[in-house]
Amino acid sequence: MVVARVVSRTRSRDLEAVLLQAADAVLRRDGIDGVTVRSVATEAGVAPMGVYSRFGSKEGLVEALLIQAIDDMRRACASLGEPDPVDRLRSSARRYRQWALANPRHYRAIFLSQQGVTSPEVAEHLAAVYEVGNSMHEFAMAHGVIRRIEPGESCARFWCATHGAITFELHSLVLPEDADRNFEAVLDMVMQGLADPADPAA
Repeated sequence: MVVARVVSRTRSRDLEAVLLQAADAVLRRDGIDGVTVRSVATEAGVAPMGVYSRFGSKEGLVEALLIQAIDDMRRACASLGEPDPVDRLRSSARRYRQWALANPRHYRAIFLSQQGVTSPEVAEHLAAVYEVGNSMHEFAMAHGVIRRIEPGESCARFWCATHGAITFELHSLVLPEDADRNFEAVLDMVMQGLADPADPAA
């Protein structure tokens, strides 16, 4: 009996992974509105009941898909241990942009769709991304390179600026040939705005 239960759980986890992989493929191809129980079941080659048995509903499936994408985004943005705090912030922002450009439908699904942050679980995972940035701002403040305000407020300003630049780029409101220069200019602007006035380099 014990062996049977272990095998059953393993198969169940395998099915969940297959369904999430299928949902990811549908999202990349058709966007978040194309992610339905039927489309994912068809992509995975299983009966729709398989989706319901693992995720309970379309909403549960989308929630799991968004959590997976958010966690991947968090890993992309995480500090690589850059010793210079300004370089750490800038490098993280560049990786955030690279992730968004490589996964535009995921980025839109998380931030720009009605199916984005709709549950406490999704919000909790998104907060973990915010905490990555928060810790970098604390690090920069500890080294005196940005002004000492509430770290969450500093992080919010930084994220708003970079998020806005990325959103403009994804909506083709910035010419492709200007996109790199525009993003770097936004980083310069926001870093200057956050700089410690007592820092001679500011």
